[in-house]
Parts: sequence; C-alpha cells; structure tokens
Amino acid sequence: MAQRLIALVGMLAIATAGCRSSQPAVPVPAPTAPLPTAGLAGQKVTVYPLTLLSADEALGWDAALTPHTAALHRADSIMGALLTERSPEVTWVLPNALRRAAARAPGLLTDPDHMATAILRAPNVRAIPDPLRSQMRDLTGVAGERYALVPTALVFVPDSLGGGEAELDLVIVDVRTGTLGWRTIARGDGTTPWSALRAAFKKLTPGLP
Repeated sequence: MAQRLIALVGMLAIATAGCRSSQPAVPVPAPTAPLPTAGLAGQKVTVYPLTLLSADEALGWDAALTPHTAALHRADSIMGALLTERSPEVTWVLPNALRRAAARAPGLLTDPDHMATAILRAPNVRAIPDPLRSQMRDLTGVAGERYALVPTALVFVPDSLGGGEAELDLVIVDVRTGTLGWRTIARGDGTTPWSALRAAFKKLTPGLP
C-alpha cells in the first residue's frame, strides 16, 4: 500500500509539473532603445505629428484626452519640448514647422496630420509604402533634410499600480531611400496621460534626470 501511495504522489507531481510547464510564458517587453542622436548630431531631423492615440476605457482618462485633436497636439508639444531640451545636438524640425510648410504649398504638399504614418507601427514594415513615401519625401525635403522621427502610435493601458502606462511606438526613417532604420517602444507610468507620456519619452535619453 505504501509503495502505491508513493507512486501515486510521484505521478501527481509529474502531472502538476507538466501542467505548469505547458502554460505560456508571459512575454517580457524589449527594453527601450535610446535615440541614436550621435549619428544624427548636427543634422535637421523632421518630427512628424502623432496621428494615432488611444486609451483603455478602464483608465477613466476620456476627459483628459478630449477633444481628440487637442490631445494629439498636446502630445506633440510634450514630445517636442523634451526632444529639444534633452537632445540639443540634433536640430529638430517640430510638427508645427511641418504644418506651416505644408500650408504654404496646398495641393503640392500633404498635411502631415492627415498622413498615414500610423501604418509604420507594424513590426513587419521595413520600408515606407507609397503614397506615404512620396508624401514624406516631398514634405521632409522642404522642411528638413533626409531623416524623420515618427511617433506612430501612443496607447495608454492600466498599469499594476492603479495608474496608467504609456506605450509610445517610434521609428526613424530615411525618406530618400524609404527605409526604416530604427524602431522602439518607450513605456512609462503615470497618474495622468501626460505624466505617463513624459516618463515614457524620457526613456529615450537615458542618463538624464
């Protein structure tokens, strides 16, 4: 009898271990890649406006993110201020400058707020598809040089501390060749969407407070 009990316990232990090992592992997010400012130093880099912003309803941040256009512009303003403050070695051409350049040539240059830059957030995209490629090449050529920093999506989700987490997707593209040369997701927590965005964006320039 004792041997049977020992065998049964052993079988249960093996079965339990098998169940645990079959459970999928929780994926660990990749660390945020810092902005490659050393390679961009001294150059004019255009910064495209954010066009995709979304928040989980559970956060209760609807009031802070309404109207939607105002929220997009506020996000642009926060990111632009942090770029110029924390990475002064690059000449950043911010979204308002792009908007002014497009407004001076209506019909020839596309309004950057209405470009499909959000499609570049897909991890499998390695090159800018047309007609976005030609739109970005024309506008960047007028306002800047060849490189553009594009925030492709900003999503807010609940965090484990009762606040919210900002997930900011960014890419750097070469508009002359149409290729994506750098990609990352910056994450940061906060009690408001704007504090979470600031925390996420600061991850792009580690070593600074």
